[in-house]
Amino acid sequence: MACSQSQQGLNPQTAAHCLEEAEAALANDSVRLGETLLRKTIRLAEESKDWHTHYIAYQRLAKALSQGNPEEALRLMKKALAIYGQHPDDERNNVILLDYAGTYAAQVAFTTEGSYDEAIDFIHRAYDIAKKNQMADLMCQTLTSLANIAWAKEDYRQALDYAHQAESVATADLRPGTLQVLARSYLDLNMLDSAETVYRQIEPGNDVHLAYIVQSNLAKIALRRMGDTKLEDDIDDAFDQIEDFYYKALEQKDQYYQETLRQEMENQQLEYRSKIYARTLLMTMMASLIVILAIVMVVRYRMRVQHQEKCQLQKEAEHQKTLLFQANEVVAFLQDFILERAEVIKKLNQSGDSLITLSTHEWNEIERMLNAIDNNRFAHIREQYPNMKEDDVRLCILTRLGLSNRTIGNIYCITISAVQHRKLKLKKDVFRETNPDITLEQILKN
Repeated sequence: MACSQSQQGLNPQTAAHCLEEAEAALANDSVRLGETLLRKTIRLAEESKDWHTHYIAYQRLAKALSQGNPEEALRLMKKALAIYGQHPDDERNNVILLDYAGTYAAQVAFTTEGSYDEAIDFIHRAYDIAKKNQMADLMCQTLTSLANIAWAKEDYRQALDYAHQAESVATADLRPGTLQVLARSYLDLNMLDSAETVYRQIEPGNDVHLAYIVQSNLAKIALRRMGDTKLEDDIDDAFDQIEDFYYKALEQKDQYYQETLRQEMENQQLEYRSKIYARTLLMTMMASLIVILAIVMVVRYRMRVQHQEKCQLQKEAEHQKTLLFQANEVVAFLQDFILERAEVIKKLNQSGDSLITLSTHEWNEIERMLNAIDNNRFAHIREQYPNMKEDDVRLCILTRLGLSNRTIGNIYCITISAVQHRKLKLKKDVFRETNPDITLEQILKN
């Protein structure tokens, strides 16, 4: 959420236009350029007495610095609040400024292990204004902020209460963030069923980062039910590594954006020089020769630059491919490790030709575990094929686990050839697959 106001008649000399350029740079993850433009905006706004743009620029600059320097972000937000207090224009903007100030004050308290009183005071003031004016989205935002502060103070019951209040007034775009706080509070209170229910309500959409948070926490819940805290710590370590990959990618994007801007400026200078050479061409033959030589040099330079850019993009693509492969390897390792540690899986993998009997509870445990690590694979199968028999679902589960036909035969008390026949019948009758080269294992994998 951000403060906003329509501007008309913008020109390159106004603070409002400079603010637009800064926001465009920040939207492209060019943090350094964005900070420079925001400081220029603050100076222009103060000179022109454009108080609205003045406090918005301070708020934007605080947001840009908040990750690396929360103390400076808090100082800038206090300046924004002071300017707004002298020149108020919209209660909604006041709520947003107070909520940001409270968030940054909480970050400072968390990193310095100090008091959260200042942060709580800012956000309570914001909530009171939002509630008074019936601003549902801002009520949700401030209640979520209070829940986050309570969670940071390890008061998980209080965090749960604020999160429930925030959910009751949450808008569609704020709901995923509110549900994260709610689920996290349930998880820290060891209320695993409630935490799992809330995490499954979150719809990440195209947000890969949010999808990984949901799946990793569902895996943690499955592990905590098994009592395996060691692997839960390993998941946290893997998540930290992926976070590092994510922020390194943002830094690379920033560097690429800066380089692109520099090349655009160089191209503009080259274009200007080419015009000068063209005019000189009309005066003397010598000037024309110089122009031709300059054009050749420019073309060669641009070809070299394009070649370097192409090589750099290829390197970045290979690097991203490597990071993705590593992340997939981590996920595959965690899935296999979870399955190997489960007692019921050990029972299925026992050697020999002895009869294997599973209770209904054990079947449900296997299916729930596979849903947790396979993104609800069998829940989707049940939904897509509602008339599928329970024995057929269980045969799919055993096939997904990679059990041999001999082991499956020991479970169903049938021969290996009978197991093969059942798989073939299931493939044709239920999944409508007639290609003999495609196996039931491949159908389930896809």
